[in-house]
Amino acid sequence: MAEKNILDAFKENHDEKVIDTNRKMRVAIIGTGWIADAHIASYKKQPDVEIVAGCDLIPGKAAAFFKKHGLEGVKTDYASHKEMLADKSLNLDCVSVCTYNRQHAPCAIDSLKAGINVLLEKPMCVTLEEGIEILKAEKESGKVLSIGFQPRFDNNMKMIKKIVESGELGDVYYIQTGGGRRRGIPTPFGTTFIEDKTAGLGALGDIGCYALDCVLNAVGYPKPLTVTGHKGVYFGSDPNYIGYGEHHDYAEKFTTDDFGCGFVRMEGGIILDFRIAWAMNINTPGDSIILGTKGGLRIPSTDCWNGSIGGPLVLYKEVAGIQTETIIPVQSTPYDLFDMKIRTFIDASKNGTPAPVPASQIIYNQAILSGIAKSSELGHEIEIEIPEI
Repeated sequence: MAEKNILDAFKENHDEKVIDTNRKMRVAIIGTGWIADAHIASYKKQPDVEIVAGCDLIPGKAAAFFKKHGLEGVKTDYASHKEMLADKSLNLDCVSVCTYNRQHAPCAIDSLKAGINVLLEKPMCVTLEEGIEILKAEKESGKVLSIGFQPRFDNNMKMIKKIVESGELGDVYYIQTGGGRRRGIPTPFGTTFIEDKTAGLGALGDIGCYALDCVLNAVGYPKPLTVTGHKGVYFGSDPNYIGYGEHHDYAEKFTTDDFGCGFVRMEGGIILDFRIAWAMNINTPGDSIILGTKGGLRIPSTDCWNGSIGGPLVLYKEVAGIQTETIIPVQSTPYDLFDMKIRTFIDASKNGTPAPVPASQIIYNQAILSGIAKSSELGHEIEIEIPEI
């Protein structure tokens, strides 16, 4: 029998899913900014979902949001998310938290304490301390809490994890990752991304969390132990900056980071070298690489970090004393990633199964991001301490 091709070990079958529509899941949306558009578009595609309520801090915004999406009868007359959660007539099963970053923790915690399953948009929150409180609320509630990392459902991201888990790399000891945009500060969406009072974290939280999840999920999310980090503003505070094709008028309001980097020591002797940028004077800060004792994996970067890969993966091995490279083609993904994020969350909530993107993993992601910010402010390396919950 011919030796099995190395690529065959990483093939995946996709079975069509049958959805039980006998029970409708009653869903509400907290925060009706631009990311909520993607949530509602995906929820509307699910045959076992009924969108029944929504709220926003800006009066009238939620009502206008649901009207724009052609939904009638959705209750929106709430002054706050707490008021909506207290409305027992809604009989809510699930909520999507689509607020700006600094409201992620309170909205998620309050929803869990109200006995409601939560899909929490990324980043998980702003500080590690907030993340710990979210985990406590999740444990006490017994409800599903999934974090909004839709790139994890990309078949190329799954392939990276399969390669690591196959043992082809041996023991992983070094990871280089990150990415960014040559020009890509998200000012077209207003100032919530760039002001500290709403965002807390800039590029670090917006796209840095994705870049970290790509590799950390692949290697089993080892616990971060120490971090030396830096965050800075090099473009966002420049009134002459041109991004997304036009000048922005928010230079004076820019109080988050447009660049961040970190050097992280992790359990298992793994070293993580990370950088991320909303804007920079280069097209990419480099490919992601995972180095192991038996092989290495190159993950081609994209010019604008978009949650996937910029070309075929390359697996480097030594075979019978010969240095070899195996090209692993770009995998197609036969479904919309955002739809899969919503679908898997609904399934977990409906069936009481584990969260598709568990907070118990993403707390390590959050610890790195907030650790970079804290290390930068203090000017030295810090230890990361995450209590057992």
